[in-house]
Amino acid sequence: MPHPPARRPTLEAVAAQAGVSRATVSRVVNGSPQVDPALARKVKAAVAQLGYVPNLSARSLMTRRTDVVALVAAEGDDRVFGDPFFSGIVRGVGHELLVAGRQLMLFMSQGSAELDSVEAFLRGGHCDGVLLISEHGRHGTAAALTSAGIPVVIGGRPLDPTLRIPYVDHDNVAGAFLAARHLTDTAGRTRVATIAGPQDMSAGVDRLLGFSRALGTDYDPALVEHGDFTGISGASAMEQLLSRAPDLDGVFVASDLMALAAIAVLRRHGRRVPDDVAVVGFDDIALAADSTPSLTTIRQRTVEQGRRMAQTLVGLIDARAAQPPDQPVHRAAPDSHDGLLAGEGIVLPVELVVRETA
Repeated sequence: MPHPPARRPTLEAVAAQAGVSRATVSRVVNGSPQVDPALARKVKAAVAQLGYVPNLSARSLMTRRTDVVALVAAEGDDRVFGDPFFSGIVRGVGHELLVAGRQLMLFMSQGSAELDSVEAFLRGGHCDGVLLISEHGRHGTAAALTSAGIPVVIGGRPLDPTLRIPYVDHDNVAGAFLAARHLTDTAGRTRVATIAGPQDMSAGVDRLLGFSRALGTDYDPALVEHGDFTGISGASAMEQLLSRAPDLDGVFVASDLMALAAIAVLRRHGRRVPDDVAVVGFDDIALAADSTPSLTTIRQRTVEQGRRMAQTLVGLIDARAAQPPDQPVHRAAPDSHDGLLAGEGIVLPVELVVRETA
């Protein structure tokens, strides 16, 4: 005869084991600081001994928190799982949320209909806050969630300058400037093109801006092609550049995946890298160091970016929880250590990593 399932330990059982009231156990389990430390230790010991697991639904009703954070990538699953940028963000976010005792929900939504569905779900109170990455200019996800009262932190500077939402980004302008100057001043290239990123994303806009600033009067719009940060788009853009400017001798490519694909195209056309054409990428993914020749690139730290995003969002959530329901939330400026405060954002530094392609 099968044994009946073991009964789940209750709040009352924990209170009896610890010799305290049910209300004290509830306060400890829900993270209230207003409990004597000695009593809190007794309760935690009883929780461990009995294997008590809080009822999350009841806890959410009491604390007005779910302890869940949503990470929304405004891209399809092929991009999210195929681009090392996203894995770095997820690693950094996941680490910080683990430390903070939060759970992570991941959404991948590319089209407007998919994003609308995700927004509706998130507005239903299923999370305490949202981390948003890879939002394109045509999307209004960040603004919609913020207007619904949901704390939001963006990975990357918002393209709309009127959108006052905290963000964590890298210094894309400075990185592109370094890359272009390395091609002209160090590698001695005189006909320098670029494969820029999408212009409905701030990373694409800023990297093209940094490149054009570095070239100054030598900047030629005819030597600009655009990709979407994927290898396929990088290969297509390189073909277009070669058809228009077969004499180009340097290329700054706004992502490493596009750069590696561009190098393959140059090889097929009989161009030696770096002898005939020098190439600089952006990201410093693992493949950049392992490719042949190894890729000179701009290093950004996506794991650190993910960590900072999560830290900032948890701070917003905690500040909101500490305020009475009818009081506005006063948000402290994010920690600027190793980063530069820019409005409501943190801009992390980048660096040039010189390898064999330039």
